[in-house]
This record gives sequence, C-alpha cells and structure tokens, in this order.
Amino acid sequence: MSVTRPSPRKLADALLSKLDNRTATVGIIGLGYVGLPLALTFCEKGFPIVGFDVDPKKVEALARGESYIAHIDEGRLPEALATGRFRATTDFDELRTVDAVLIAVPTPLTRQREPDLSYVAETTEQIRARLTAGQLIVLESTTYPGTTDELVRDILEQSDMTCGKDFFLAYSPEREDPGNQSYNTKTIPKVVGGVDEVSGRLATALYRAVMDQVVPVASARAAEATKLTENIFRAVNIALVNELKVVYERMGIDVWDVLDAAATKPFGFMRFNPGPGLGGHCIPLDPFYLTWKAREYGVATRFIELAGEVNVAMPRYVIDNLQSSLNDRGKALKGSKILVLGLAYKKAGLSRGSSRSFL
Repeated sequence: MSVTRPSPRKLADALLSKLDNRTATVGIIGLGYVGLPLALTFCEKGFPIVGFDVDPKKVEALARGESYIAHIDEGRLPEALATGRFRATTDFDELRTVDAVLIAVPTPLTRQREPDLSYVAETTEQIRARLTAGQLIVLESTTYPGTTDELVRDILEQSDMTCGKDFFLAYSPEREDPGNQSYNTKTIPKVVGGVDEVSGRLATALYRAVMDQVVPVASARAAEATKLTENIFRAVNIALVNELKVVYERMGIDVWDVLDAAATKPFGFMRFNPGPGLGGHCIPLDPFYLTWKAREYGVATRFIELAGEVNVAMPRYVIDNLQSSLNDRGKALKGSKILVLGLAYKKAGLSRGSSRSFL
C-alpha cells in the first residue's frame, strides 16, 4: 500500500519555516568534543535540542549539568538545561520527533590504515529505522568524498523514502579546534554542501541560523573534500618541515634559527614547526581517507603518502637522537630514567588523542 506524502516543495517549505522561527527540533548524534559544543551552540540560539549518545554515563552527566569536555565553559551546560531546550538521551526512538539530524560520530582507521565507517553506518541505520518525511540529515564526521551520497544515502533509501523527495541530505564538516581562544563553533566558518540543490539550501538555512558565516559549496562531495584538503595541507607541510629539521641537523644548521628568519618574509611563506610526528583526531588520520578513495579512481597519491611516511618516522627519529645522546654520555637507553615533558598533542593538556608521546 503506497503512502501519500506532501510534495518535496511543501516538505522543504515547512522545514524552512521552522528554521526561520527557530521551532525546528535539532537532534545531534554523538555528544563528544564535536557534538556537545554544536548542541550547546544551537540551544543558545533558541533551538530545541535532543542530544543522542550510546554512552549512558555521558547522558547522565549531562543531565546533572556536568561537562566531560574540558574546553567547554562550565556555565554553558547548566544554562542550556535551565532553558528547557536541551536534553540528552540514549533512546534513539526519539529521532522520530526531530526535524534535523546532525551526525557527529568518530571516523577512525582500521588496523590496516583503511577508513572505518562503521560508526557512520550504524548511526545511519538507526536513523533509517525511524526516518520521518521532511527530515534533514547532515553528516559532520570527517570522511572521503562520496560517503554522504553513497553510503549514507543508500542506507537511508532502504526505507520507503527517496532523498530529495521525502527527506533531505547534506554534508557539513566539523572544524572544531579544542582550546582555541580565538575561534569556536559559532565563529568558525561553516562549509555546507547538499546531495541535491534543495538539501543544500535547507542545510545552509539551518547553519545560518546559528553560525556567524556559512560557506555553501556545490555538492556534498565538495564539502567532504574541503575538510580533507585542509588537514592534508597541514600534514604535508608538517612533513616538509620535519624533513628539513633532519637535513639541517646533519648540516649543523639550527632549524629554529632558519624558521625564525624565513618567517620575516611578509609574503609567500607560511610557518610550520617540526615535532615528534602528528597528534590529534584528524591530521594523522584524514589523509588516509583520501588516499584510500583515490585508488578507486586509479590515482596514486604519492605526495600525500610520502608525507605520511615522514611524519610516522619522526618518533623513531626522536628515540634515535635520545639514544645517541645517551651513548655520548656513556649510558644505555635501557635502564635510563627518561623525563617526558608534555603528553598531550596540544598545549594545556586538553587532549591526548593520538599523541606521539605514547608511542
């Protein structure tokens, strides 16, 4: 028996109206360092928010007004709860009650250094089972181009609904930088790309209601590629300066002296500093998402992969230097007491995610 639904235009217009008057309920799946600040930002702009997470301890902590994310001001969560517009739950059946669903779940790598989209796929299955006509679904997790309009769309359309007709789908990459004192969720420009034109327009309207600047792009794939490009740019340049560090050391040249001097050029130079490799949730992982997807198109990403090899080798370079210095003092590395200053990948100890200090 066929189900009669409102036309795509009526569904889109109804959602736009709710976004304009801030009555649209926004559901955010994944209440980690991306999802929780996002939820609070929407709540502070007047939207009713339902946060979803599989971890009951997180949900219980949020209900008590306790944030487990270090860089979130301690007063924001109690204030959000006091408005009555924010609540968290483990009950995914409540997805039926929201107008927009934002997905902010992890996208790690497998042990074989290949994309692990199991969290995205499992989350999308949860949405599919409760998909409601007129809903807008937006993926925020970092991933390779094609994830939104291939994996996510294919799963959602296993229901009796069609993308662009019965529901809407877009991609908007998270750009969180925990601990950054200059930029936050609201002030970081938001890139948005839809699977189709209407979906892109709706997603743009959603984020424009809360963000200082929204940057629409031509497609979800362009938005996915934008995030990868940003982080690959950093990974490649960090690899370059790491290699220069090794080369200049052999030549007896102080790399810091060189970088200080080079940075005085007012154009054509952007400074990156050498270090013991890469840390964090994004830069060590994201380049592998593109290199993996590129193979599907018969393209070898040699430059990106070489940068990865250089950065991965840096912890060994540090250990070798340490061993050499101990040998010069007549000591063996084995049995020596080593003091490591700084374990987190960012200052202030905000996160130890993928920190090279633990290798």
